Amino acid sequence: MAVLVGCCGFAGAQQRYFREFPLVEIQQTFYHPPQLATAQRWRRAAGPSFVFTLKAWQLITHPASSPTYRRLRRPLDEAARPRVGSFQPTDEVWQAWETTRSIAAVLEAPVVVFQCPASFTPTATHQ
Repeated sequence: MAVLVGCCGFAGAQQRYFREFPLVEIQQTFYHPPQLATAQRWRRAAGPSFVFTLKAWQLITHPASSPTYRRLRRPLDEAARPRVGSFQPTDEVWQAWETTRSIAAVLEAPVVVFQCPASFTPTATHQ
């Protein structure tokens, strides 16, 4: 098994990063996913052997009460707030997954990291 070393986010200038590291974890996708065109630019600039991983959008894993939502570009509609996070089987979580999955496909990312809050514990609901 190969071990690849990279950073969470681009450390410094992107082009230099692509030359010096074989992998990056895109953290921006956790807070608010970029446009697909942005992901396409990253993929082209990185070259074919570069590996991207990314964090799943927080709407999948974190409840709307999480302080991480401060970095969300567009506030959640009040009615949607109880329907996000904790891998709930809701339209909001499903759409957040589809957005994450689309970006992963463009980046050809072999790994999507689901970062869960400390409050996410092994319960019957979460299994």
